[in-house]
Amino acid sequence: MLAQVIGRLTGQALGPYQSAVIRMGFAGTWLLFLLREFPHRQEMYGPDGPWSWDLAQQLTASNHAFTVLVWADGRFWFETVFAFAVLSSALLLLGWRTRTMSVLFLVGVLSLQNRSIFMGDGGDNVIHLMAIYLVFTRCGQVWSLDARRERRASARIRAHGGRRGPDRTGVALWTVLGLALAAATLAGKIDGGLAGGWRTVHWGLWAVQGLWWLAGRYTRSIQPRVLLDVVANLVHNAALFVIMAEACLIYATAGWYKVQGSRWQDGTAVYYPLHLDYFSPWPALSDALSASGTMVMLVTYGTVIAQVAFPFTLFNRRVKNILLAGMMTEHAVIALVLGLPFFSLAMIAADAVFLPTSFLRRLGGRAARGRERLARARGRLSARLGRAVPGPREEDPEAPRPPETAGHPHVGFTA
Repeated sequence: MLAQVIGRLTGQALGPYQSAVIRMGFAGTWLLFLLREFPHRQEMYGPDGPWSWDLAQQLTASNHAFTVLVWADGRFWFETVFAFAVLSSALLLLGWRTRTMSVLFLVGVLSLQNRSIFMGDGGDNVIHLMAIYLVFTRCGQVWSLDARRERRASARIRAHGGRRGPDRTGVALWTVLGLALAAATLAGKIDGGLAGGWRTVHWGLWAVQGLWWLAGRYTRSIQPRVLLDVVANLVHNAALFVIMAEACLIYATAGWYKVQGSRWQDGTAVYYPLHLDYFSPWPALSDALSASGTMVMLVTYGTVIAQVAFPFTLFNRRVKNILLAGMMTEHAVIALVLGLPFFSLAMIAADAVFLPTSFLRRLGGRAARGRERLARARGRLSARLGRAVPGPREEDPEAPRPPETAGHPHVGFTA
């Protein structure tokens, strides 16, 4: 039994669909947040914010938080970092070079959030933590551009034989990032030394990526790559377990703190945020929901019971799935009624780690079939439009003729 457990933990990266969902969930949530706040970026995280660059520099010097925005106090540097955060989020969402993009996604999240620590609505704390954990997961096994590239490469090898070609894009990306990291280290911008701190973290991740490439490229024996696969699977499975434990801890902590509050005990806690201007984007809807005292009491007690009970329901699959659907529905209601969409999206993304694999595979299959139907419909529409274009009824001898194209090297080319 123990040997089977060890073999499973070391032989494969568990939860490929769940790790892909949380990758897309958190990358998409952060990307939507950045795009939504794009007009206000200067006031939130930039030079025009109330939390000045000097205050941010003093705080990071005392707590050693990592942010590249304290490296320079300029608008151009801020705009570059903000664009970098948007780009890394989009590429991680698509699953392009997920090992590298997960690290760059982490750098973008930490740089913006640690620059202005008072921004956010609670969901930023979840994204902050999960961005760290995602670095240690193999979150690009399915539903990613990396997975598609791997399938195509394997198909070419099966069809034509031979070996995999050199990964020039990966090598170029690794080299550029190494040079940037070396420049930042020599300039003294990254705290830490050889045995701790962010300098060790960044250089360690960079070195591991290079070791992985060397083992696959130049070693004649398969054993070094197998060993690295075992270590990567162990790290992935441990990180996935930490993500699950973090989600349970969030709910358990929130639930037990609510139990101690008098308003949660008497069943009226939900009433008050519904009548705060900050949490009432739809006043009429808030008034309608709070008009019934029975409804307010049921929602209040139901929230506490669900949050306290959630970690214990993981031992029963059916009960867990029912409560999980209820928790996701609750967060969707919070996004609509209280106007907290990004907090709700972050929590739904964290909840997704508990979704059943069978459900996720069915969901992926439906999405693939929908994409195929859309492609066929688009092809039929293009064919119809092509047939609808009328041709010339008769040739005008006075009309200018196109130049002769026989033997021309660009015959058939259309812009």
